[in-house]
Amino acid sequence: MSVARRSLLLTGATGFVGGAVRPALAASGWRVRCLTRDAARARERARELDWVQGDVSDPSSCARALEGCEAALYLVHGIGEGGDYHTREVAAAANFSRAAAAAGVERIVYLGGVAPDGAGSDHLRSRLDVGEALRSGPVKTVELRASMIVGHGSLSWLIVRDLAARLPVMILPRWLKSRTQPVAIDDVVVALVRALDMPLEPSSWFDVPGPEMLSGKEILQATARAMGLARPRMIAVPLLTPRLSSLWVRFVTRAKWSVAREVVVGLSDDLLAKHDGFWQLIDHPRRLKFADAARLALDAERREGGPVKGAWGAVERARRFTELPA
Repeated sequence: MSVARRSLLLTGATGFVGGAVRPALAASGWRVRCLTRDAARARERARELDWVQGDVSDPSSCARALEGCEAALYLVHGIGEGGDYHTREVAAAANFSRAAAAAGVERIVYLGGVAPDGAGSDHLRSRLDVGEALRSGPVKTVELRASMIVGHGSLSWLIVRDLAARLPVMILPRWLKSRTQPVAIDDVVVALVRALDMPLEPSSWFDVPGPEMLSGKEILQATARAMGLARPRMIAVPLLTPRLSSLWVRFVTRAKWSVAREVVVGLSDDLLAKHDGFWQLIDHPRRLKFADAARLALDAERREGGPVKGAWGAVERARRFTELPA
């Protein structure tokens, strides 16, 4: 006799994390329904998946999408979608929580961001406020807080990868001294899947840090090593602010400008976990180190995308041909 599979709504299904976690959810026994704003376009790319059209800010489409689901993964972020995205993100999260309660959803798992040591950027404050809105709602919610996620398709990884690949010499603004704990997408996927079934009484948040504390400078150096390149020479420019330095990030990287700017501004403060006990709670204490996660991301890039085209691709190939790692 077959066992009925539980149904789950995956929001942000077409994004980097959504695409990474979906196979693991299916392998864990979940029947996954994928929410997207353009179901027809999504079906063209992946006809085998269960797509439903809707928007987390729209109550009626949320109700349709959540019908029959026992759980939901909330992987939606509005960064770069206009100056008032903070307000809209929080309102959408509250709306989604109410719709989930009406549909009988038992748990929401949300992937947010680590709380900064200082004031932080609008982007970071928005992610934290979205988590609070979900946890304050009527459905039990697990909020997972990650800093930089390392994997092919991650925006923050793309910025780091492009800078390390393309600049043998770079200025070193203050924010590259800020520290963080990068976490591999493989470990994030484990965290999301296991958070769906972990014992939980009140709604709670947990940091999900990687195993190492690294500065931005150390991350760039380690990325260059993973690519077989010499360590980039860095010239300290202490007066260069994140907003100003985001201009050269715009020039060098392929990341969407409106989003990359928010990410760079958010690097003004340390992004460090308050604790890492979540990994013990889900029996996953061993996590990938940054160098291993970087190699996996680069391997995935080679498999899925091939060589970078255009002038910057030529620069990257020239550097790999002429340089030896330091």
